[in-house]
Order: sequence, then structure tokens, then C-alpha cells
Amino acid sequence: MEPIIKVNKLSQKIGRKMLLKEISFEVLPGECFGVFGTRGTGKTSLLHILAGVDRFTSGQVEVLGSNIRKTEKFKHDLGLVTQERSLFPDLTVAENLDFIAALKKASKADVCEMIERYELNELLAEPVTVLDTMGVFQRLSLACAMLNSPKLLIADEIIKDIDLYSRNLILRELQQFQAEGGTCVYAFSNIAFCGYMSKVGWNYNSGMLY
Repeated sequence: MEPIIKVNKLSQKIGRKMLLKEISFEVLPGECFGVFGTRGTGKTSLLHILAGVDRFTSGQVEVLGSNIRKTEKFKHDLGLVTQERSLFPDLTVAENLDFIAALKKASKADVCEMIERYELNELLAEPVTVLDTMGVFQRLSLACAMLNSPKLLIADEIIKDIDLYSRNLILRELQQFQAEGGTCVYAFSNIAFCGYMSKVGWNYNSGMLY
């Protein structure tokens, strides 16, 4: 079975600080790979590298069969949820979905499906800036990430500090994504997230950054 992600001796240095030092790992198809670490250990830097957002100092990284230094083709089959709010603040919920769907060449049917699955119907006319909870924002972020039916989902602190209802909805959708053959990489700083994964019976593996 060919890995979805192959990382070999990856290092990332920002200024004088070495964030990642010669780390190596593989993520297999259908696997949920968790990256655990406290604040400042390089979790976000690693995920940004895997998603092709940031360049890296040295090493080799292949994602979905592509050397990410040489091509961005892998991004067509990638979904990304960042830790920082990365949706368009001047647009409504519906406008964000429509705009990102256009970027990802997703259909109107795909948009409607995400609205239903993430229970966003009553929020469509709301500007993103006035969404009342982080949980609702994360549901929208994940809906946008899933519009292109990705093979690989990369998510940073996706259930941190959100309401219980949104957390359960997101975990349900992530479990369904994996059950349908999707592969996941998550970064988290709360060890309880491991418990959530185990509880729902995900095919789960993890690495730790200290």
C-alpha cells in the first residue's frame, strides 16, 4: 500500500529557531494521523508544509504521490482547515461557500450537500465576522475544506475550544470521511483528542512534537 504522505528527514528553521529537525513518518490511505504537541513545538509549521502553504529548509516531502517542491497538483485532492481564521471576513456564509466552491471547481450540488451536512441553513445570510461561536465557524471551515471531496484532509486544532454540539457534529463528519476512505492529518494540543478518536474507533496513529 503506497503512503498518502511520505516525509523523510524534514527540517524547518525560522531565523535561528529550529522548529522541526529531521523528522520522518508516513501516513497510509484511510489513516488518521494525529500530531500532538504543546504551543510552539512546530505543529502548525508541519501542517502548513504538508499543505504546500510554507516552504521548508531541507528534507523530502511527498503528498498524494507528488514531490511538493516540484508541483502543486496534489492540492486538487486536498482539504485544509487552518488554526487561524482563514475564511473571507467581508463575505457571508453563503458567499464564502460559493466563492470557495468556484475556486475548487465544485458544483452547486456540492455546496448544498455541505450546507445540509454541517447544518448551516439558518446562517447563510450571516457575515462570517458575526458568527456567534467558534464551533459554528469551524463547521463552516470544514464544509469549505470538503467541497472538493478531498482524498486528504489536513486540520489544525479543529475542535479546540468549541461547543459540544459542534464538536460532536465535526467528529461525526470526520469519522464518516475516514470510513469512506479519506485520509486525515490533525494537529492538536489537548491529549483528550486522542480519547475522542479512540472512542469512535478511528484507524488512528500519532506522532508527538516536544
